[in-house]
Formats: sequence, structure tokens, C-alpha cells
Amino acid sequence: MSTNTIVFESKNSLTRIALLEDRRLCELEFLSANRALEGNIYLGKIVRKVELAHGKQGFFVELGEQREAFLNAEEYGLDELKICEGQSLIVQVAQEKRAEKGPKVSRMIQFVGENLVYCPYKLNVDVSSKILDKDKAETYKKFVLENVTGQEGWIVRTSAIDHNFEDILSEMKYLRSLYEDLRIKARNLKAPALLYSKPNPIFEYVSKYQERLDGVILNNRLIEQEIKNRFGDAIETEVISEPFEDFGLEEEIVEALDKNVKLKCGGRLTIEETKAFVAIDVDSGQDNGKGSLSHLNEEAAVEIARQIRLRNLAGKIIIDFAGSSDYRFLKPVLEVLEKKVAKDFTKTTVLGLSRAGNVEILRVRKRPSLLDMLTVECECCQGTGRVLK
Repeated sequence: MSTNTIVFESKNSLTRIALLEDRRLCELEFLSANRALEGNIYLGKIVRKVELAHGKQGFFVELGEQREAFLNAEEYGLDELKICEGQSLIVQVAQEKRAEKGPKVSRMIQFVGENLVYCPYKLNVDVSSKILDKDKAETYKKFVLENVTGQEGWIVRTSAIDHNFEDILSEMKYLRSLYEDLRIKARNLKAPALLYSKPNPIFEYVSKYQERLDGVILNNRLIEQEIKNRFGDAIETEVISEPFEDFGLEEEIVEALDKNVKLKCGGRLTIEETKAFVAIDVDSGQDNGKGSLSHLNEEAAVEIARQIRLRNLAGKIIIDFAGSSDYRFLKPVLEVLEKKVAKDFTKTTVLGLSRAGNVEILRVRKRPSLLDMLTVECECCQGTGRVLK
């Protein structure tokens, strides 16, 4: 089983979190105080209405600090309101800004806890499909239903079944209190204003990888103390001043922006992010003595799964493996790929082999890709990587 290390660094308004598996960088997350982060809740102000295709409409909502987000007018409940410019609405960021597309917001707000998700505008109780013990899932769902007060909705997360009912009830009360605090702020603040800030994701990272976590390296003693308060002595921590530099992560981040990735066997991956999808090509390169194309493709499958998480590639991903596209040759490669992407906590589905001989993957988009986060389009070539002769 792989050992994981989480590296946390917070400087000024920027927070960076890295996950290392067997000393290899596998995941990165950047948080900026100047960005509308997914999960943040705002008292937004409608600034204008826009006409969309097929007679649909949308609204641009001001979030503050010259940030605007898009709100779909087709969203449930909006048709009951006579929305006009200047009106205030409570909205939650559903998708962060990426490339030239601004953030998207939703009125269906929710508060994500360690074991539960509180949905104050819903009326049902759901259970995570990842809970394999269906009897236990039903037991916890029944308990939450028995403790529902008024009109509210809940989602029982996978981790809930590892906690007792007392913990679940305590978390229900806590999440309700967050919503009550938010309502009080909304009544007393003038739009646009931030009502609720997404909790520091370091605690979710620790919780997710706790069973195989080797330790947490960080540069903030307050965060270290909070980790100890939450997880006790089960998590080893170490405080150093420059964790990203000491672990050589600055160089690895630069490498993760390169479209070419070398493989140990002599081959390489070429990763191109387009507006429609992500294209990944597997080139055999100098693989002429260290193994067959099957070996090359299996090594490529392992690296592709890592690169997807590292670069936070999402949406439709199309892979062109080396050699024959016949299913009988690619079946072992698909099995390796499915095994490796299963480690990803972001839902990733290997759809299989297309009629054109390419492997297709769908991955849920939660945050901007690393390329969108750290770079902007070149004004000369406009993102093509080429210039006129």
C-alpha cells in the first residue's frame, strides 16, 4: 500500500496543498483569498440579465471585488421570483473560474461537513452510493430522518458509518448553526458580501487519506494544532518554514505545466488541453529494447492516471495509446487504467474504447486545471503555441 504525505504551505493570501504518494507528487490544490472558491456563499447582487440560446435566460451576479458569476435562470425556484437588476440573492459558487469562463453560482446552497452535507433548501435525505453496507446505510439514513427539524435536506457521506449516532447528531446541530449564522449576516450586510467561506481543505485531505497517511508537513503552527485537536496523535506532523521548496515541489509544478511527459521506458505522453476536451497521445519514442508496446502502454496508463489528478484534468479526456487499437491488445491497458483512476476521489469513469480506437474518460470538473490556475493565454499565438512565420 502506498504511503502518502501531505505538504501544506500558506503565505500571504495564497495557500497550497500537495499530496505525495510514495514521494511522487500526485495532487495539487491552490487557494487564493482573491478567488471565488467553490463552496463559498455570497450575498450577491444581480447586475444584468442576458438572453441565451433557445429563448433561455441567465443573470450575472456581482460577488464583490469586481468579480461576477453566472446564474442560470432555469434553476429550480428562480421562476417563482421576479428577479430584476439590483436585487440581492444568496448564492453559492458551484464552479470556479477557468480559462476565459467566469465562475458559476447556484441558489441551492449546501454545507459540507465531515460526515454529512446539509441542504437547507431540499426536503429529502440521501445516502452516498459509495457505502457498500446497505443495511448500515439504511440505518444511518433512518436516524437522520428521525432528527430532521422542519424543512431541510441531508446527504449521509461515506465516512458517517464510522461514527456513532451522537457524533452525527452533533454535526447536524453544528451545520444548522452555520446556516443560521449565514441568515443573520445576510439580513445585516449590504450586497455584494461574503457570507460563508469554504473551510480549509487541509482537514478534508487528512480525513480522506488518514488510513494510509505517513505524515503532514506544514509551515503553520495554528493549522498543526487544529490537526492535532481533530485527529489526535494518529497523524504525525512536522513544521518547517519552506515545505514546498524543501520537497522540491516548485520544480515539479513547473514540469506539470509541460505538455510532454517522459516515460521510463523511453516513450512519452503529449497532453493537450483544448476548449472541447483533453487529448493525450502516447508515443513509443525510443522504446526499442526495454519492452513491448504492451509494456509501454501499461506504463503510460499508470502515468496518465497520475497526470489527470496532478493537473486536475476534467471533462472529456481522449487517449490515443501506441500501436494497435484492437480491443484484445488494449484490454490489459484498460484494466490498469481503471485500477489507477479508482484511487481518485474525484469521480472518474473510463468509458472504454471508441470506434475510432481511442480510450475515453469522463472526470467531474470541480476546480480549474493546473494550467488554467497558473498560466494565461499568450497574446501573440492566442493559445496555439505557434506564431506566424
